[in-house]
Amino acid sequence: MKKLHSPLLKQDYIAHIADDGREQTIKEHSVAVGDLACEFAAAFGAGELARTVGSFHDVGKYSDAFQRRIRGANIKADHSTAGGQLLFSQSKNMLGRIAAYCIMGHHGGLPDGGSEVDGSGEPTMHGRLKRQVEDYGAFSTEMQVRTLTMPDIKIRDKFGAHFFTRFLFSSIVDADYLDSERFFNEKASDIRGGFVSMEELYARLQKYIERFLNPHGAVSELNAQRTMLLNNCLSKAEVGCGLFTLTAPTGSGKTISSLGFALTHARKNSLRRVIYVVPYNTIIEQNAKVFEDILGMGNVLQHHSNVNYDVTEEDYFGSANEQKRLAAENWDYPLIVTSSVQFFESLFNAKPSKCRKLHNIAGSVVIFDEAQMIPQSYLRPCVRAIRELVENYHCSAILATATPSALDKYFEIVPLKEIVENPKGMYEFFRRTTIRQLGEQLTDVDLVSRLEKHEQALCIVNTRKQAQQIFSSLKGDGIFHLSTTMYPEHRSRTLEEIRSRLKDDERPLCRVVSTSMVEAGVDLDFPVVYREKTGLDSIVQAAGRCNREGKRPLKESDVYVFSSSEYKPPKSMESAIKTFEQIADSFADDLSSLDAIQSYFEQLFYNKGDEALDAKGILNSIEQGNNSFSIPFRDIADKLRMIDDDTTTVFILRDAPKLENRLRNGERNRALFREIGKYGVPLHKYDIKKLDEIYALEKLDGEHGSQILLLNPIYYNEKYGVELSPEGGNAIFA
Repeated sequence: MKKLHSPLLKQDYIAHIADDGREQTIKEHSVAVGDLACEFAAAFGAGELARTVGSFHDVGKYSDAFQRRIRGANIKADHSTAGGQLLFSQSKNMLGRIAAYCIMGHHGGLPDGGSEVDGSGEPTMHGRLKRQVEDYGAFSTEMQVRTLTMPDIKIRDKFGAHFFTRFLFSSIVDADYLDSERFFNEKASDIRGGFVSMEELYARLQKYIERFLNPHGAVSELNAQRTMLLNNCLSKAEVGCGLFTLTAPTGSGKTISSLGFALTHARKNSLRRVIYVVPYNTIIEQNAKVFEDILGMGNVLQHHSNVNYDVTEEDYFGSANEQKRLAAENWDYPLIVTSSVQFFESLFNAKPSKCRKLHNIAGSVVIFDEAQMIPQSYLRPCVRAIRELVENYHCSAILATATPSALDKYFEIVPLKEIVENPKGMYEFFRRTTIRQLGEQLTDVDLVSRLEKHEQALCIVNTRKQAQQIFSSLKGDGIFHLSTTMYPEHRSRTLEEIRSRLKDDERPLCRVVSTSMVEAGVDLDFPVVYREKTGLDSIVQAAGRCNREGKRPLKESDVYVFSSSEYKPPKSMESAIKTFEQIADSFADDLSSLDAIQSYFEQLFYNKGDEALDAKGILNSIEQGNNSFSIPFRDIADKLRMIDDDTTTVFILRDAPKLENRLRNGERNRALFREIGKYGVPLHKYDIKKLDEIYALEKLDGEHGSQILLLNPIYYNEKYGVELSPEGGNAIFA
């Protein structure tokens, strides 16, 4: 390396300057980040490597350009390329490239690898390795380059190397964020941490379950079965880390039992935290409430799109909400309940703010509730990530399902161990319904006629438009509609009225037409359910809304599977319907059996083929990186998005005039957007287009060039929400 120099050698080299004039030197910051990163990455055997990479992440700040900039000069200074170049020049191998990815990405996000032929102007890792940077040689007066140390981890293939890069990156960026926070905002640093130990959480659980393990008086057969599952979980938890399945039906007490396994297992194996990964926000909120009651609200963090930890300025510091808001950034909490979207999108993200939590997943018990609902388009990359967590990051993963998921073969070399001793026997005991197929197709008139013969009935169909039309055909009292065309607050009010009627001993009329959203952990109990033909897993979920409490005889609790003669199923459901039809005849006498469900998933995965289980080609994108270890990190992050990008949210603020006024007065901030989210409905592009054509939408300026769409209340029906077949002529905003 040529001799480097700087006219600032006799001055302090500054990394940060606070508003009150305090200064933090580069050396102070670098040493602190290196130490923190080492502590974080030690959880997966890469402590010393993380210390070196963390120590040199800001070495570019030793340049004259950066020092002038931080002292007020209006100039640009790239400080995040130099450290990557420096460490790569010392180790021109995979470790050197991993270090380059982490340092070059610590502000703007992990870059794509690109190609060795990329020019210096390209934003890729290979391009930036060639970029001319400002002279930063003054670092050598304060720091000495260390050799990169191989991690104590089995990197089997390019996926493993790419995954390790993400976790090392997480350790670096969280250390950088936290040390910067400590310098700029000491009060925030004081709020972090202070949780009870895993030993104390275990003690609180033991106190709670004592009533079940050692009951006073007679025990019903139902509670005896639930206690049996709990004992299974407690005894099977006293083993080493691994991959487990927990196959337990609805009503068996799976939530408490899985918590029992998690805390017992964490205590046995010195694991740091428990993470629940749940497919739907409604289930997250239900589970989190149970955990808070047992362990204390201060030890449970919810992290999903519906939760709001924003606080007012006057109670900002020291409040429980502020502690949780900070913890949501990096998951430094003993028990986290999060969504599948948050969990998997974070694992495959490129942004520092999204990735900084990853290192805290290492050394955890991770429970995937309703694991069969991992989106099939991303199934193989998600399963591969779970396998990597178990193999290399000292995690135990539990696939908790009400139905078998047939995922065994996708975990390949990692065996799955079932926690429940007798899953089939438990299913037989908790069987509440009989699933019956209706041979003939039904018209809307036929279906309505059938529903009107029942005082209380639930009908689930495949599309929102279909739900509106069938609902509109029903007449009389006690008719309800549920779908995502209703904003969340409206749905909540409707659900409360439905539950009230179902619990009324006088059995008032209650007929509900819904989309599949009612299957997502919504606690309802109908004497009969009609389910339009779909995948068997969804049909079994629908059956969970029938005779849920087991108060009616099995033979009188029917779930009818029907086909419509008037509506074609959505294209996205065609494969599931075809698979159901393929296996239905073989299991006609018992469609809800474990064997039927297992056969369904095996057939479904066979029909789809491996390519469809990684529809965006994420695994290929990783494995096809050339010998220079080129990973398209940003491209992968763009591909793995579990939320349908084909929807746009419209807001109905007639019931929230204060929020509407704040919007119209120009207020734009995260807290406001979380509040108005309670009144939002996601609509497909073609629905937005129809509403726009009849001037039903008002457009307000959002942030960064975006728009906020307000729906004219004329086009929001009190019973079923946004009109999906609107007629024009009335949409004039006052």
